[in-house]
Amino acid sequence: MGTKPFDDPRLTNDFVADKPETFYTAHEEFKELRGKCPVAHSHSYNGFWSVLKYDDVVNTVKNHELFTTSVQNTVPKFAFTGRRPPLHFDPPEHTAYRRVINQFFSKEKMDAMEAGIRRDAISLLDPLIASGEGDFADEYAFKFPPFVFADFFNVPKELSLQIKDVSARYVREIQFMNHPEVKRLSLKLYDIARDIIQERKERPMDVKEDLTSALLVTEYEGEPLPDEYVLGCVRQLLVTGMVAPSVMLSSIFAYMAMHKDIQQQLRQSPTLIPAGVEEFLRLLVPYRGMARTPKKDVVIRGRLIKKDEPIAVAYASANRDEDVFPEGDKFILNRPNIDQHIGFGEGPHKCPGSPLARRLLRITLEEALKRTKDFELNGEIKMTPGAEWGALTVPLKYTPA
Repeated sequence: MGTKPFDDPRLTNDFVADKPETFYTAHEEFKELRGKCPVAHSHSYNGFWSVLKYDDVVNTVKNHELFTTSVQNTVPKFAFTGRRPPLHFDPPEHTAYRRVINQFFSKEKMDAMEAGIRRDAISLLDPLIASGEGDFADEYAFKFPPFVFADFFNVPKELSLQIKDVSARYVREIQFMNHPEVKRLSLKLYDIARDIIQERKERPMDVKEDLTSALLVTEYEGEPLPDEYVLGCVRQLLVTGMVAPSVMLSSIFAYMAMHKDIQQQLRQSPTLIPAGVEEFLRLLVPYRGMARTPKKDVVIRGRLIKKDEPIAVAYASANRDEDVFPEGDKFILNRPNIDQHIGFGEGPHKCPGSPLARRLLRITLEEALKRTKDFELNGEIKMTPGAEWGALTVPLKYTPA
């Protein structure tokens, strides 16, 4: 898929990135590569590098002066419809947007959203568990985050339902790498973002309570943020906060279905759930690798990577690096250095929505485990291709509490 001839002897084919996977094969390959080829090149997706060790990943994503996110931010590349801040911008331009966004993920605001998040979780979990069986990914994980983000944007109910529908379909098509449909739905999300912005222009809200209103009054270098970039930012946020939690939730429930001891431990001791969430974020991080592009030639662990050659920074590999996380393939509650995990990335582009994502994961675990005596696999788990890593289908059989 997307390969080309590689005459340069540097550009070896150390691994094949676009092959079918099971729940375990990607991590088995990452482990092997960390040992023998920690800076690897692949011919997949028209060729890219991958850095696999924790220190190399962190150093790359923190050094925005050498490694830019403005050229390509995922492998394979998925940004078909324009640059969207802040993800596609580097500091200092990126910082103007992040400064606004960050203030909307404060503990106070998350506390205010919690009751609504729990209500949405219960509304989806109750019928699913009562039915006795169903695909957790399709019937919960890909629906729940869009519910929450529609509320986050303070949109009218009709528009909220549209966001939930379009974004859920967009997320699914990304997972299936259906490029024409991804492009079509991406443009539809731009239309929704325009509607949100127009709604705020006509009916402004308190800039401390509404992110879109805050973006509309923010300035950069003495000028209002450009209309096209406010649009791109709202469009970016509509989806960025939905893809990763959807994949993450699917993977957590697949993992617990295969590891009944962990499922029962968290069910019997709900106070352990926040610690469980952190270990799941380390173990099952939903991005195998975001991307950076070097602005000049660079050597990492003896391998020359030339200017403009894309690099996948493998979070999924780094989070299991045995040099940082002993027994990295095991779920171990309360690791002494769990705060070092990079489940939300690192550096200037570390996920601003991490406080909300943690709430989604914690509340889902609390409500699902409380409502079940057990759940087990009821079919084949299919895995996401591309930049994400995680479960795409999770057929489960539920034993209600």
